[in-house]
Amino acid sequence: HVTSPPCCLNLVYGAAVKWCGRVADSQAMESGPLELELQVVLDGHGLPVPNTCDAPSESLLPVVLRETVCYVVLGVLLNERGEVLMMQEAKQECYGKWYLPAGRMNTNETISEALKREVKEETGLECEPCTLLAVEERGPCWIRFSFLADPTGGVLKVAQDADAESLQARWWNHESPLTLRGKDILPLIDLALRYRARPCHRITLPQELPCTVVCQRVVATFVNSSKDLWVLQSIVGNPHLPVTACAISPAELRSSIKVAIYRLIKQCILLPQVQLKTCGILGLQHLGKDAVVKCDGVCFNVLVSVTHANQRLCDTPPELHGELFQWLRVGEGTLKSALLQRLSTCAVVPIYS
Repeated sequence: HVTSPPCCLNLVYGAAVKWCGRVADSQAMESGPLELELQVVLDGHGLPVPNTCDAPSESLLPVVLRETVCYVVLGVLLNERGEVLMMQEAKQECYGKWYLPAGRMNTNETISEALKREVKEETGLECEPCTLLAVEERGPCWIRFSFLADPTGGVLKVAQDADAESLQARWWNHESPLTLRGKDILPLIDLALRYRARPCHRITLPQELPCTVVCQRVVATFVNSSKDLWVLQSIVGNPHLPVTACAISPAELRSSIKVAIYRLIKQCILLPQVQLKTCGILGLQHLGKDAVVKCDGVCFNVLVSVTHANQRLCDTPPELHGELFQWLRVGEGTLKSALLQRLSTCAVVPIYS
């Protein structure tokens, strides 16, 4: 399911944009197509996913929730004393152990709807997501979205209310003894406490826009020692941030979603010449419901840092091969400052692979 891009993204570069070989220099202008996309992405909004990806795959087909992909939601809810909301498991394999409210998404629901449903079913409380805290993934076959959320109502589930979803719920000071189902939740609780004390990235919530595949809109950056900044752009059609999708072959379904980023970069840069760092997520979009076309995909806006493997070649971005991509030098202004700040402080939602 693809919608037409906003009319502002159909603008063409003006005379102030100078093309020089494989590098476009935006000078002090921040009004070209790529700059507009960058601003939308940095603001946490979504963009239409194009018909074709910039790093095509032979096995690119629409994903189907609970068949080719599995999405899990998890909520970290804190009260005014800094205690965390926990639920006691009713499942036979982990009966009586404690965990954060979490569960698999159902078809025809958004990520936020799934989070609210799971928290309500397992703890009795209603909630509102505050921000995405982290994304954990084992490839498209298993992706978990962990949120910091606020309790907004409901009644805490007690032992008399036990059902197949959970036995009961309680607030835990994360210090007193408690038999946990898994220690994988401890870093997430710590992340939530640190974010509540001092937010490390701006509020990031899923944007409800359709997508049929698991893909990434890549903000690939290069910064030299003088703090000059370049961003990789695709110049197929209107200049835009490159989009790369995960294939649904058995191998790639179980490989990190970052494989698709490497496939994209390999298409235009000789990988031995550069080092890549996936900094994290600037935003994401998912809809999960559509009366006409199945939209179980998710698109992550991902910030990537590109550096030279040979540190002596650090003043200009890596040379590109092929005719599909170009480096855009971002001129002085708020856009450049915002990108440099995100890069220097890693002010993004972390991806754990």
